[in-house]
Amino acid sequence: MTPLQIASVVLVLSAASGTFNYFFLRLPASIGIMITALLGSVVVLAVDHLHPGLHLAVQVREWVAALAFSGSLLDGMLGLLLFAGALHVSLKDLRREALPVLLLATLGVAISTAIVAAGFSWVSGMPILIALVFGALISPTDPVAVLGILQDANIRKSLETKIAGESLFNDGVGYVVFLLLVGLAFPSAGAHGGSSIDPAAVALLFIREAVGGAALGAALGWGVFQLMRRINDYPLEVMLTLALAFGGYELALALEVSAPIMAVVAGLMIGNVGRRDAMSEETRTYVDGFWRLIDEILNAALFLMIGMEIFQLSFTSDMAVALPAAVGLALLARLLSVALPILLLRPIRREGRDVVPLMTWGGLKGGISVALALSLPESEWKALILAATYAVVVFSILVQGLTLGRFARWLNQKEKPRPKVSSMV
Repeated sequence: MTPLQIASVVLVLSAASGTFNYFFLRLPASIGIMITALLGSVVVLAVDHLHPGLHLAVQVREWVAALAFSGSLLDGMLGLLLFAGALHVSLKDLRREALPVLLLATLGVAISTAIVAAGFSWVSGMPILIALVFGALISPTDPVAVLGILQDANIRKSLETKIAGESLFNDGVGYVVFLLLVGLAFPSAGAHGGSSIDPAAVALLFIREAVGGAALGAALGWGVFQLMRRINDYPLEVMLTLALAFGGYELALALEVSAPIMAVVAGLMIGNVGRRDAMSEETRTYVDGFWRLIDEILNAALFLMIGMEIFQLSFTSDMAVALPAAVGLALLARLLSVALPILLLRPIRREGRDVVPLMTWGGLKGGISVALALSLPESEWKALILAATYAVVVFSILVQGLTLGRFARWLNQKEKPRPKVSSMV
């Protein structure tokens, strides 16, 4: 199939799944589409099992493989999704939460990676270096999943900013850590790999990726901002933002700096400074509407593809313990990766009692983790890593995503002070 044919099928299936969800499931759009895709995939597998002569599963598996989920997301859709997400995050609110966001996106990722790796290596017998790769790809929260669910969770603004800001930045940090660990665990495949890496070289590479991505995003965002200040033509200005998201992401990949961080920084600049100082009211309306539509369409396509990636998995009986253990480890690691940084900040700032539980339960995993798992070189452990990643992502989106709003309301009720009852004498 040609790329255009694949895109056409994905859009048709996304629209059909969205329509089914609208009339029957009535769930948040992204989750409803993913459930519909999962149900459809299970039906195909069941029919193929009952009537093996039809070879339905084989045909669908070949088509799903042709989607090239990992490359489509990491080298294409991700830049647009991150740019769209950052476009609607307030820089003023983010500055207020900068310290916890920075700690959670760096120290939090490191803590989570280490905990998941140690536990999963013990449970599965996986070598610790490869388990660290699994820990790195499953630790960052997915901004696509998080931002989509937060719209319906109705939590207070400061907490929403922490969760959204962390998810936007820990994605880029986690991706850099993942690349470094892949280089260690798979020397022949890692672009920066080898059997050992000098700590100074690792630090330099991390700084180049992270700081270089941020600097590129700021420079390109500033350049587009200067152009938009001198233009009063909303179709051209919308096109400039699209060129920034597409072209900037590809330029970051070519320069070998963090493309996700580039997209986030550029989106924050255009969504805040650009919106305030370079856009007319008419342009703001069209830019917001255009990127909300892009976000909704790509979210629908992404969650449909996640639901269908079940055809890429190989489940075996020895995974019966490893998969539930992966889900439990991911939750435990998330809890500690939030609680420890918040505890470190206690001498200089106090957080509400609901911050740790809500950020733990609201730290959703998504398509980025699946895409990273699919991008791993072939090895005896890849099937287990892919299955465990899929189990964590599905649990995260379906269980945590569907209950986050109710959990937030329950915690909010517990936080409310009880009225004093006066006693009559």
